[in-house]
Amino acid sequence: MISFTQVSKRYPSGHEALSGLTFEMDSSEMLFLTGHSGAGKSTLLKLIMLMERASTGQVVVGGRNLNRMRQSQIAFHRRQIGVVFQNHQLLFDRTVFDNVALPLQVAGYHSREVGRRVRAALDKVGLLDKEKQNPIVLSGGEQQRVGIARAVVNKPALLLADEPTGNLDPILSDEIMHLFEQFNSVGVGVMIASHDVSLIKSMQKRVLTLANGSLIYDGVLPANA
Repeated sequence: MISFTQVSKRYPSGHEALSGLTFEMDSSEMLFLTGHSGAGKSTLLKLIMLMERASTGQVVVGGRNLNRMRQSQIAFHRRQIGVVFQNHQLLFDRTVFDNVALPLQVAGYHSREVGRRVRAALDKVGLLDKEKQNPIVLSGGEQQRVGIARAVVNKPALLLADEPTGNLDPILSDEIMHLFEQFNSVGVGVMIASHDVSLIKSMQKRVLTLANGSLIYDGVLPANA
């Protein structure tokens, strides 16, 4: 599903965010990105989303060579990917339903199909009874669940999460990770950027560790290390 081959990203300032990165991720895989602040985790996710383009090397996602993708194809590419952010990025002047419905409305779905998909997504994250509420009255964990419902409402093949538990306590973090596991169990590829090493160890999934833009570890972290 994802293939990076000798990928580097250098900004006009001269800062090299990624250097010679090579790895592959299967379509049915769930893996973690970790590393120090500024290691390159968010840049890697931005390359997958085509929010940035690689300076050198090749990025392939879902069989699509992103180096060759035209501007007109980017919107379609992004609709195949769900994204979950640390700060939720919810609209507090809209209901929970409307927040989750937004990607479908942008894509031009019929209102009946929007309703069906939104309620199915909210049901999966345990918030079907909150659809008429404003997100501002929800807890942090519930707001993150709304963000996850919005990310999966398009039924993407790939789910990216950038520090999705950064503002949550350990119990809520475990619940959110369990949700990601559920989506992965039905065939959704999941990539999660996180600095929470103890949480990552508890998951016993494949980990890519970055340092100063380079890949320094690829494997499962020992639980007792």
